[in-house]
This record gives sequence, C-alpha cells and structure tokens, in this order.
Amino acid sequence: NYPLRDMYKRQMLYWGLAFFLTGAGLNVTCLNCMVTQLFKPNDSRREATFLWNYSGMNIGFFVGFSMSGHFQLTGEYSKLFMWSGIGYIGALCLLAIHWKKLADRHTILTRASSAQRLKRGWFGLILIVLMIPAIHFFTLHAGLSNNLVLVGGALMLLFLAVLAFKQSIEARRKMFAYLIFSLAALVFWSLYHVQVMGLTLFIEHNVANTVFGYVIPPQWVQNLNTVVIVIGAPLLSVAFRHLRERGFEISLPFQFSMALLLIGLGFVIMPWGIALANPEGLTNFNWVVACYICQSLGELFLGPIGYAMIGQMAPISLQGVMMGTWMMLSGVGGALSHYFSNMMISDVSSSPLLTNPSFSHTFGLIGWAAVAVGVLLLLSFPWVYALTHGKSLKEIKFMKKWNQLEKTDVEKQTLGV
Repeated sequence: NYPLRDMYKRQMLYWGLAFFLTGAGLNVTCLNCMVTQLFKPNDSRREATFLWNYSGMNIGFFVGFSMSGHFQLTGEYSKLFMWSGIGYIGALCLLAIHWKKLADRHTILTRASSAQRLKRGWFGLILIVLMIPAIHFFTLHAGLSNNLVLVGGALMLLFLAVLAFKQSIEARRKMFAYLIFSLAALVFWSLYHVQVMGLTLFIEHNVANTVFGYVIPPQWVQNLNTVVIVIGAPLLSVAFRHLRERGFEISLPFQFSMALLLIGLGFVIMPWGIALANPEGLTNFNWVVACYICQSLGELFLGPIGYAMIGQMAPISLQGVMMGTWMMLSGVGGALSHYFSNMMISDVSSSPLLTNPSFSHTFGLIGWAAVAVGVLLLLSFPWVYALTHGKSLKEIKFMKKWNQLEKTDVEKQTLGV
C-alpha cells in the first residue's frame, strides 16, 4: 500500500550495505598492513602474531554470528543493527585513544614530506568517498559485480607478474612464489565461500539440524568455524614454535598444501554422510560438524599464514598493493563459489531425497579438485620452497650441503677439544 516508502527502505538498505562494505574492506586490509609493519622480513614472530590476531578477529565473528542467529529467530533486525553500531562506536573510541601507537612504520608515508602526506591523504579520502556510490551500484547489479571482480583479480595478478620482472632477481623469485600461493589461495577461497551459499542452504533444507531438542540456525553453525580458529590459532602458534626449536622446518608450501588437503577432505566426506541420510533424506548433523572442522583447520594453515607471508615475500614499496591483492582473492573466490553453489541449489524447495544427489555430486567434485591441487603443490615443493627464499633450486641444495659441512666441522672441533 506504500510503494514509495518501501522503495525508500530498500534504497536505505543498499546504501547501508555500501557504507558497511567500504568500511569492512578498508578495515581488514589496513589492520593486516599495520601488523606487517611491526616486523622485519625474516622476523620469526610475524607468523605467531598473525595467528593470534586471526584468533582475536574470530572472537568478533563468534559474537556476530551468535547475535545474527538470535535476531534471525526473533526477527528483530533493527536491534541487531543498533548493537552493531554501538560496537563500532566503541572501536572508534579505542582508535582515538591509541592513535599515536598506530602510526605508520617504515612505509612510503614515513619518508614523505608533510606536503606529500597531505596530498596523499586527500587523494585517499576522495577515493574512499567515491567507493561508496560505486559499491552501492554494484550491490544493485550483482551479475556485473561478480564479473568485474573476476576480471579485476586477473588483472591485478597480471600486473604483479609484470612488476616482478622489474625487481631484483631475489625479489622477483619471491614475487613469483607469491603468485603461486595466490592461485592456491584462489582455489581455497572458492571452496571456502561455498559454505556461505551452497552449504548453508544444504544445512537449512537437507540436514537434521535439531540437537537435543533445539533447532540450530544456519548462522550458529558458522560458530563451529570461529571456535576452532579462536582455540586453534594460539595452539598452532605454540606448536610451530616448539617444532622449529627442535629443528623441524614448517615451510609455506607445506602449510598451503595442508590447507587445500584439509578443505578438500571436508567436502569429500559429505557424500558419505548424504549416503547415510535418514529415510526422509536428512543428513546427520555430525557430518556437517566434521566438514566445518576440516575447513577451519585448513583456514588456519592459509588465512593468517597468507597475511604473514606478505611481509616476507613483498618488497616494502609493494606491501600495500600485494596485501590488497591478497584480500581481493577472497572476493574473487566468493565470485567463483557462486557458480559452484548454483550447481547444487537449482531447486532447494524440493524434497531432500530429490536434491541430495546434486549436493553429493558437487561436494565430491570440488572436494577432490582441492585435494588434487594440494597434492600438486606438494609435488612441486622443492621448486616453490626455493622461490620463497629468493633462490634457485641449485642454490638451495648448495646451502643445505654447506650447512651440513659447517655442522660437521663444529662437531669435529668440539671432539678435538
């Protein structure tokens, strides 16, 4: 009865989304760049710091998912938005209090004059203001937005490949390693974002999601991911430190391979669970729990590790661009996951007995694809490992032999004394 009022409400929703997405994109990218600035390229503490930081961020995700699930059940979305706004006001107060501690360190801005900083600041502010109407437009044209994200991701990777040839030999090799890890991350995030669309709908329509008499909203299922990361990230940090103190080397190629193998395993087991569904076609909730745990463990080996990698792989002048591109890969993965999800959700309103075969086929297909990429990365381990150190494969082999000889000489000297 009030078409103008309804149209106004829809427009306000989309403008709210535009402001939110602009802020969220800037927040996560800038936060990771700030943490990167704290450490020199070969500082072993960087990885542990990013793991703890990732754990902290997921505490926020846990609160967000819990609130979303509660207000979805009650339908009081205005209260959800109000409490979210209060949380952001609190975060802004914290930033204001600790502003001096958050200053740039060892960046282009620290070396610039006052006039250059002012010019760059105004340029950045204008870009941010222009982003808001641009994102508002893209929220209204999802198909165009997806295609532009895919094209933009490809162009950024190509741009970095061209820039790599203009660097020194060592920096060039490290940037090539970054590009290889970027492709691996693209596969990972494409599968990871399937849980937001396809897997969420599977849980809602094809899973017996009643536990001890309580209905579990799909948003609360996301908390499985956050709990594993909040607990697992600090534990993984401690485990890595102890293993390295005992002489074990946990390299980037190994960690990225583990991420792909684990997320692949999470999807590979789902067809087994679907095959064991009850007579109504509803899959046991425990299979979803196992899937989420595998995905979360895989995320621990790639999410925070990828952020920490930027400081090691990127030249100082390109850290911002490479961090932004790394964040963009998650968006590209989300755009690609749209196609995977469409393979399984043609008609979710039908009986689970009719839609289970489609879900089972797609879960198995993308799961084995991730496992295959993980195995391929493991097989190319020596070459990629050398690139991460800015060396050729021959140089790495020589360095290992030299270290063994050096250790033998020390032992001989000790025995002689």
